[in-house]
Amino acid sequence: MSSHISKSNLNIIHNKPAKRFETSIEGQTGYISYQDRDGKLVYDHTIVPQQLGGRGVGSALVKHALDYAQEQDKKVIPQCSFVSSYIHKHPEYQNLL
Repeated sequence: MSSHISKSNLNIIHNKPAKRFETSIEGQTGYISYQDRDGKLVYDHTIVPQQLGGRGVGSALVKHALDYAQEQDKKVIPQCSFVSSYIHKHPEYQNLL
């Protein structure tokens, strides 16, 4: 059985004071942080603890963050290379740039 995590069983919360979307699994917290600059969301860091690596946590966080940007009708500036490559691989998000 794969340990890959789907977005549906990942509890991602929007921690507004910390300006990040985060999820905790097995006591480890992964997150994507952002800055709100001139009405654009600057996604600057995607942090996934090593213990959670390779399980799709980072991708789920990025997808959640991009869906949020779409819902809020905000443009995205992907400062983080992980976010940038995710958008590159998923054309449905390229209108956010």
